[in-house]
Amino acid sequence: MVNITIDGMALRAEKGATVLQVARENGIDIPTLCYNESLGPEGRCRLCMVEVKKGNRTRLVTSCLYPVEEGLKVQTGTEKVLLTRKMILELLLARCPDSEVMQEMAMKMGVEKPRFKLDEGNLKCILCGLCVKTCEEAVGVSAIGLSYRGSHRKVGTPFVEPTMVCIGCGACHFICPTGAIKMTEENGIRRIWSRDFKLKACDVCGNFFAPEYQLEWMSKKSGVPLEFFHTCQNCRK
Repeated sequence: MVNITIDGMALRAEKGATVLQVARENGIDIPTLCYNESLGPEGRCRLCMVEVKKGNRTRLVTSCLYPVEEGLKVQTGTEKVLLTRKMILELLLARCPDSEVMQEMAMKMGVEKPRFKLDEGNLKCILCGLCVKTCEEAVGVSAIGLSYRGSHRKVGTPFVEPTMVCIGCGACHFICPTGAIKMTEENGIRRIWSRDFKLKACDVCGNFFAPEYQLEWMSKKSGVPLEFFHTCQNCRK
């Protein structure tokens, strides 16, 4: 364990933990977009910037990546920190002006209108990579990825075509912090990444709950009989 201070609050933290983890465990709010505790830090959105002091040196760091250490002093709301976050948010909002999440965050931080030229094309993706990481590490499929470079960089399927690798689980849609990944469900059909997936109706309650393709994939991967997956989570007791 190490002794640190966050916003004047003396805390004991586990060695190896990040500043963001310790702050959240103690009810201290630090805004993030690309962080998910189940997947680990990425440090892409940079909204979680804080000011740390070691000895006589003070600097800005990304709290989701920065490990705590003995005697560390952290400030989460200094003028420098707030100005940096506002600048980052202006850049993100200029890229994703149509994202309701970004608009709400901007309002909370006092950003009325970004000083930068707004991107066109109904963009909502901030390129945080959470969807790609979820598909690859949590689901184990790797149906989507990041392609192109610079301002043309985007998330999608290979060659921007429907891919048979996708199992239609929707994990990428649910993990996306800005609502950039579209998924619709209508008449027992889920549509995502330009593919239609027939949904399975629960054998007990009759409600649609998951794509049949996904359930077949789970059965093959786990070795569990497919019939086990014909019942939704609520009815499986």
